[in-house]
Amino acid sequence: MTRRSGATTGGIAVAAALAVGLLAGGAWAQQSPESVAQCLGCHDDPQLSLTLKDGSVMSLHVNPQEFARSVHGSQLVCTDCHAQYDQNHPSGATFPTKRAYVIAAYETCKKCHFDTYTRTLESVHYELVKGGLDSAPVCTNCHGAHNIQNPHEKRAMVSRSCATCHQAVYERYARSVHGKALVEEGNQDVPACADCHTHHQIEQPGTKRFRLGSPEICIRCHGDERRMAKYSISTAVAQTYLSDFHGVTASLTRAAASPASQRVVVTCVDCHGAHDMASPRLKGHAAMKATVAATCAKCHEGASPDFPAAWLSHYEPSLRHAPLVYLVGLFYKIFIPFVVIGLVLHLLLHLYRVSAGR
Repeated sequence: MTRRSGATTGGIAVAAALAVGLLAGGAWAQQSPESVAQCLGCHDDPQLSLTLKDGSVMSLHVNPQEFARSVHGSQLVCTDCHAQYDQNHPSGATFPTKRAYVIAAYETCKKCHFDTYTRTLESVHYELVKGGLDSAPVCTNCHGAHNIQNPHEKRAMVSRSCATCHQAVYERYARSVHGKALVEEGNQDVPACADCHTHHQIEQPGTKRFRLGSPEICIRCHGDERRMAKYSISTAVAQTYLSDFHGVTASLTRAAASPASQRVVVTCVDCHGAHDMASPRLKGHAAMKATVAATCAKCHEGASPDFPAAWLSHYEPSLRHAPLVYLVGLFYKIFIPFVVIGLVLHLLLHLYRVSAGR
């Protein structure tokens, strides 16, 4: 362990005063400010570092203000996570690489977050960790170490965490109608990465199972009448998809024991995209029509540009949208009950005459 700017008695006193004075009325007031101050006596030094066996240098600096503002600042002290350093630091202890240290400290989180930890064991990330991929994330890669914020309050933080590894995907998301609303406007109604992929039990998105289940993800928001009413978006998009040929096929295929590879199964992401969703209102009617036509042509080979005109889209039939379909439906709603009631009445009258004739 090396310190590039030497620790002094004054520095320790400043750290102690910071821990007791800054935090006495808040973050660490009910903990042990003396033990925190002892650690900060050294770790408040931005130049404090550790040289690992591979020659790389790992910073050991802890920002007191960031830790105080973190979710752990009001609940934990240093040795709650770093129990091996309760008394004295091991002389000369080090790790082969930074990754080796991260993996060694990985299971520290499960002492408090056991349920969450077990969910990560079923995720695609953990499979990559087991496979030895150095870039596969563990808890601290996504949440940080000493500056952990509440992910339920800052949904944009989740997106920025994912962007560390999935930069190209995040850039497409940030340009989408959802991403702009969240990143630029701070709108908490739109989905962030974890809303679609979950926080910890992250499934491989390239599987048939995930694709067939994707409509349920979209419907969680687009089927919420209160949320959609804010933006004048009809919740009929969910029901119209589920009731048409594509939606029914997707539901039946997903329910099958072993989903077949059927080209006729079309989900929301096939037409609207996965991360680069564009608002049909902003994209324009002509551009949206061309996008839908291109999507249809993937399965319906040789389909003309006007092919989507045969589809009602997400509109329910009305006098404004598909008036002929609406009027035919209205006719049958009146005609069929009239015929059934007439038939029942005819049978009753016939039975009456038969019984009366006897």
